[in-house]
Amino acid sequence: MNKRSFIKTLGPVLALPSGLAWSQAVRGRATRVVVPLPAGSSNDYVTRVLLPLVGAANGQSYFIDNKSGGNGTIGTLDVVHAAPDGATLLCASNSPLAANVAFFKNLGYDPRKDLTPIAAVSLTNHVLMVKGDSPIRTFADFIAYAKTRPGKVSVGFSTTSVQTQIATMNRLAGIDLLPIPYKGSPATITDVIGGNLDATLTDQGNAQAQAKAGQLRPLAVSSLKRNPVMPGWPAISETLPGFDFPSWNALMGPAGLPRDLVTRVSDAVIKVQKSRDLIDKYATQGATPLSMGPDELKAFIDSETNRWVQLARAANIQPE
Repeated sequence: MNKRSFIKTLGPVLALPSGLAWSQAVRGRATRVVVPLPAGSSNDYVTRVLLPLVGAANGQSYFIDNKSGGNGTIGTLDVVHAAPDGATLLCASNSPLAANVAFFKNLGYDPRKDLTPIAAVSLTNHVLMVKGDSPIRTFADFIAYAKTRPGKVSVGFSTTSVQTQIATMNRLAGIDLLPIPYKGSPATITDVIGGNLDATLTDQGNAQAQAKAGQLRPLAVSSLKRNPVMPGWPAISETLPGFDFPSWNALMGPAGLPRDLVTRVSDAVIKVQKSRDLIDKYATQGATPLSMGPDELKAFIDSETNRWVQLARAANIQPE
């Protein structure tokens, strides 16, 4: 598919540019927004909901470029190496923006120095799920099952943040789950349904769809408290006190992005996050708006990076 056809297929993601001030390199053409996880992921979904509204608010056109792989590092590095002119942005999850620092000796970038924070986007969680007809019905059942099969209960993951969650479950519950890496969460779902995996920790949006279809059964969510979108699903922390792994997304740019461009995009994001349309669409994926401007987001990423380093150490995960 050529670029023109690709942009055409995105339909409502594009909005007509206006005559408002914008980088000369971007004026008259769409800004590429890299999503470093595959289509169908929560990261991808919230970006596709957000961009048409931001485009309508600030008069700029946007299109999504999915570049998955390497726990989000491939797409993130693409933006790190891009010119700071507003032509290329990044919408990424907490794995490439914080957790990866704890997992890679030679990550190739430092999210605290090599990217420009623009605005926070969304907050959600992961859900531990098993096959719909599994005899495992609760998280307590899952722990009991894992204790009888040390090192044999497989759990699919596609990001470093989920890998840390699995390791933390092992530590807190005294079990030995077998983590299996994947390039994206949708593939883990396919393999649980097909019987090739015992479980997956997938994003809330995919979890809701699979639970509704009856193909997967939700056991518990990864955030400290229950997700208000699905209050009937218990939190892992109700069985393992202190277990707290929310998932967030944020909009970033290359280092050195001019402040006026940052402000223009950030103001538009914060404005549209109050939109009922956005709130309702996020809710279908178990997500809620996370409102932070560039300065608050920078402090948040610094804090989250330190937190993930500590979590990885506590889980005895060594950087590779």
